Amino acid sequence: MTSSRKDTPLTAAEMRTVFYGLMLGLFLSAVNQTIVATALPTIGRQFADFENLSWVIIAYLLSSTAVAPLYGKLSDIHGRRVVMLWALGLFIAGSVLSAIAPDMATLIAGRTLQGLGGGGIVPLTQTTVADMVAPRERGAYQAYLGVSWVTAGVAGPVLGGVIADYLHWSMIFWLNVPLGLLGALLVNRSMKRLPRYERPHKLDFVGAALTAAAATLILLALTSGGVRLSWLSPALIGMVAASLLLTLALAWWTRRAPEPFLPLSVLGNPVVRMGTLAGSGALGAVIGLSIYLPLYFQVVHKLTATQAGLALCPLIVLSTPGSFISGRAMMHIRHYKISPYIGLSLAILMTALLVIWPAMSLSYALIVTALLGFGVGTIYPVVTVSIQNAVANHQVGTATGAMNFFRSLASALVVAVMGAILLAGLGATPERGIGVELLVATAGQAGLDVAGVFRFVFAAVLAFLALALLAVILMEERPLRGPAKNTEPPVVPEASVTRQAAE
Repeated sequence: MTSSRKDTPLTAAEMRTVFYGLMLGLFLSAVNQTIVATALPTIGRQFADFENLSWVIIAYLLSSTAVAPLYGKLSDIHGRRVVMLWALGLFIAGSVLSAIAPDMATLIAGRTLQGLGGGGIVPLTQTTVADMVAPRERGAYQAYLGVSWVTAGVAGPVLGGVIADYLHWSMIFWLNVPLGLLGALLVNRSMKRLPRYERPHKLDFVGAALTAAAATLILLALTSGGVRLSWLSPALIGMVAASLLLTLALAWWTRRAPEPFLPLSVLGNPVVRMGTLAGSGALGAVIGLSIYLPLYFQVVHKLTATQAGLALCPLIVLSTPGSFISGRAMMHIRHYKISPYIGLSLAILMTALLVIWPAMSLSYALIVTALLGFGVGTIYPVVTVSIQNAVANHQVGTATGAMNFFRSLASALVVAVMGAILLAGLGATPERGIGVELLVATAGQAGLDVAGVFRFVFAAVLAFLALALLAVILMEERPLRGPAKNTEPPVVPEASVTRQAAE
């Protein structure tokens, strides 16, 4: 199917409108990963259910991770605009169900539905930017998207706490409804003229089901180990074994399916493999730090929970200028990997300082974590653009979805490793947003060298950052297509370029 409209590039005003809608959707997806945490105690008291409270967080994580590659494939088939509207619709519906939930089970169901929508927003946003902007210029736009992510990371816990203290906790979810509808309106009106690079596709339902099932089981194991189940418990071992069997079944099916869910041409691409590994190691390290650094500030530097949350801001906020500088450099530097080389080396050096001197003063710790965040930020636009640049236009959505899928799995793995280290060192592992007092009391009563325990936590972060740097070094540095201005639209063999207005 081809469009009757002339295939003209988007104007600057049209690109800005699209971008505003994407940033709003990305903000909603990101903020809902953090805004609920500070309200969990309030929700637990209302429902008189603390045992299942952590599932409010885990349900969103599981569902959003499992569907990330599915959205990439669907957007390659049906176009970005339609699939983004599906994602926003599911997200809004899940928010409404969560807001009106009369019990914990309904709230968890609402969060699962939220995740089914929110899991598509991030890969669809990155893929839509790839449709609008040539790879040479794309890094700067990916950095701009980081502003939404950082704003959500900082504002989420604070906003959640304020709503829980002064309003009803359901306002956390009602807030998503008008913002989600505004985002859908912007997306529907502005994305109609986006190009589509399509071939006839068939959705591999068997591959999608195997991927989702394997991911769900391994995430359940990683989030339950050391918290609800012993790492050597039969139930946890069974989940890991079942996930491995499903993964082997997926590998067998992928080689035989006429059009596999995760194509071998994408999984076998060396740039996709190394780029995904690099991004997974770096993002996993930062996610792990964002969860456990507040505990470090509380037990080592004796900060309150609020002060510890504020002390986390340098790590999160400084990643944006690092990402922005790296993205801008891609527009002008031929050897664009130099940015993450320098940035990751700086991050590794700062993490090594935390390993060597975990009891450093608070002021030094803030400076070190700020530089660490700045350094890690340099890798995000480089790996995202490199992966998208290495695949055909009609596979950009699939590749981007796969990248986000594996990054989420890596983040869960890093958090599990760091939690296991704390469990071994202190004898208690807190659940997200719960159990901080137990950890502090356990450490104080035992008279342990708490800073020494966190040395091993930081060593785990160091190992994942070193893995990320090695993957960047091994990733092929292919020339970037572009610039976008004053050039003809890219030609994809055997593919027709259509406009979403023709749908």
